[in-house]
Amino acid sequence: MCGIIAITGAEHPETYLLTGLKRLEYRGYDSAGIAIAGKDGLHITRAVGKISQLEKKTTNEHYTGHCGIGHTRWATHGVPSEANAHPHATDRVAVVHNGIIENHATLREELLSKGYTFSSETDTEVIPLLITDYLTQKFTPEEAVEKTLARLHGAFALGIVFADDPTLLIGARRGSPLAVGYTKKSMMLGSDALALSPFCHEIAYLEEGDMVVLRPDSVQVFNHHGQPVKRVTMPLEKDKAEADKGSYAHFMLKEIFEQPQAITRTLDAYKGGVDGFHFPALNEALSQVSRVTMVACGTSFYAAQVARYWMEQIARVPTSIEIASEFRYRKPIMPEHGLAIFISQSGETADTLAALRYAQSVGQHTLALVNVPTSSMAREAHSVLATNAGPEIGVASTKAFTTQLTALLALTIALGSIRNVLNAQETAEHARQVSQLPRLIEQALASDALIRQTAHDISDAKDMLFIGRGTSYAIASEGALKMKEISYIHAEGYAAGELKHGPIALIDESVPVVVFAPHDALFEKTASNLQETAARGGRIVLLSNHQGAEELRSLCRHVITLPDCPDMLSPILYAIPAQLLAYHVAVHKGTDVDQPRNLAKSVTVE
Repeated sequence: MCGIIAITGAEHPETYLLTGLKRLEYRGYDSAGIAIAGKDGLHITRAVGKISQLEKKTTNEHYTGHCGIGHTRWATHGVPSEANAHPHATDRVAVVHNGIIENHATLREELLSKGYTFSSETDTEVIPLLITDYLTQKFTPEEAVEKTLARLHGAFALGIVFADDPTLLIGARRGSPLAVGYTKKSMMLGSDALALSPFCHEIAYLEEGDMVVLRPDSVQVFNHHGQPVKRVTMPLEKDKAEADKGSYAHFMLKEIFEQPQAITRTLDAYKGGVDGFHFPALNEALSQVSRVTMVACGTSFYAAQVARYWMEQIARVPTSIEIASEFRYRKPIMPEHGLAIFISQSGETADTLAALRYAQSVGQHTLALVNVPTSSMAREAHSVLATNAGPEIGVASTKAFTTQLTALLALTIALGSIRNVLNAQETAEHARQVSQLPRLIEQALASDALIRQTAHDISDAKDMLFIGRGTSYAIASEGALKMKEISYIHAEGYAAGELKHGPIALIDESVPVVVFAPHDALFEKTASNLQETAARGGRIVLLSNHQGAEELRSLCRHVITLPDCPDMLSPILYAIPAQLLAYHVAVHKGTDVDQPRNLAKSVTVE
């Protein structure tokens, strides 16, 4: 997802913009640029590639202004190029934009007919041209922006600066997040708190349809009706340590190794002494729930897939899971007293947010499970569960995934207790078992060196299969997704029982098959599938506990042994080696682990 940083009232604003852009790199991008408004007009610098390329170009520039905008672009309309990089500008106005303008073609034709010319392939370029058109009609900058916003269909977060008023900074949002940051001498805009936190002591999140007018010493917010409004400000905590790699080679590796601490924070937030987990704000919804519907995308969907097993087996509640991008278009029938859970690391995922709004429209109690408690989903849902994972910089989700699972398991146990499916003794025993997770994950992380060796052996693969049964099927799917995301190896996750229904035709001596097989009630079934794989020459990588490893070792090329654990904890524990395996394969292949090609951290457009 593209990133925005902007400031007015700063000496050398380019230094603020470049620092903010570096903190936005985790979101994924292919080009970047800045624009400074000064006494000599608009000064724009853009570059393809990393922020370091942009930084090199700025060292030879002389900026005179105190107001500027910056952007990291993730290509949608038009290839990655300097011409398509933001900011886009005329001689009077410069704009940075996150989102998609759906009616850009119509607007482009209108502007061409008026004699305007375009220099890019982007949808964004219609915005500065429209604003300029209104400025030439003698509207004020604020009026010109307001009229332009009324013409735009689609999603946007905008930062806008003006040649004729070089201290004025205007922002607006519809469908994409944008926040105002307060410093002692200046005002800022940013896509998220992480970009603003080095500079700002307070932050306010704009609401849907807001437009904000910033000067160095003032903030004016207008809602979608054009009425002046106040938005709540809150202290902005510094998070430098969590936004720094430290001694780790990549953010992803650091975040993998942070999981014991992250899960501890999640458990601490919801545990209620020795007798289970407490969610007081949800008690009424949980006591009446007739059905649980979980909606998510990508890795978060696989968290939902695991939690469906827990909800039905532990809490005995009918549960369905939905891919967010398909959910609302089906117009599903949802029951009275239904609980709809929407899972998103960022809390800004466009499809999931739209699904949440649909569920609210049909009377569901909506619960947002997010890592950003100030996100759009958190603000709009009836209830919020924060995962407390801390900032996750690597695009491929690791600690956000396992803390999602941890929060969902705690919620499941609370639901079982409130519904009297679990008695007090069973609830306490479940809580005791869950409290072992940080220790078990520490033990799993100790297999890092062995996993690295395994990764080197299989990194030449063109195709891989990941298989498992029960909750291990979901982890197999997540493991395959991780492998695809960062190593660019084609990988697929399958329910092990489906192997004979087609995928087995793919197996030969060139295809690694990663088997998730904890020694549980389904172990013998999975072992049978493993034997079928071995008979066809598949290069088997087995993940199991000591008993399972010993029984199947002779059939496997590599065995990764994990500690014994209660069955309900195995999907969280077995996610760890899946993450490490993908990470080490990617490192061995030399890919960009933290910012894999074509991917964004948060998908805020459909």
